[in-house]
Amino acid sequence: MTSQSLPAHASPASSLVRRVLATDAHLSAAVLRFALAVTMFPHGAQKLLGWFGGYGFSGTMGFLTDQVGLPWLAALGVVLLEFVGPLLLLAGLGTRLVGAGLVALMIGAITTVHLDHGFFMNWTGQQAGEGFEYHLLVIAMGAALALTGGGRWSLDGALTRAARR
Repeated sequence: MTSQSLPAHASPASSLVRRVLATDAHLSAAVLRFALAVTMFPHGAQKLLGWFGGYGFSGTMGFLTDQVGLPWLAALGVVLLEFVGPLLLLAGLGTRLVGAGLVALMIGAITTVHLDHGFFMNWTGQQAGEGFEYHLLVIAMGAALALTGGGRWSLDGALTRAARR
């Protein structure tokens, strides 16, 4: 799309924002958003707040920087994405970006930590760590949301509807 095809009042930046927030009223996207948010929030709360048996911010940052080898800023991004991302998903705000971010995060988690432990989660406690089956499900859900947007009951939809008026 060229700037000539945009309405006179629309800048290329506002057009990009509209495309990022674009969604329809499908219920399936809302179901995916809610399920992914409820699943990811405890993980983010473990990392940032130490809830649910987590190590909290300093423990998580130490693990991600010292053991995984992430730069400090990337480790901070991981913590914030896992904590703030689910809250944004619940509201349906920036759904496509959060979905894409979670896809990237889970690919990183698989390649840096979980790939060596095989496919299956460590249900029996006999593996050295967790496999990557959970991460594949998050990748699929995040990719679906990145492609479709927030769906019904999302702020993305409300904002794009308001911008069309």
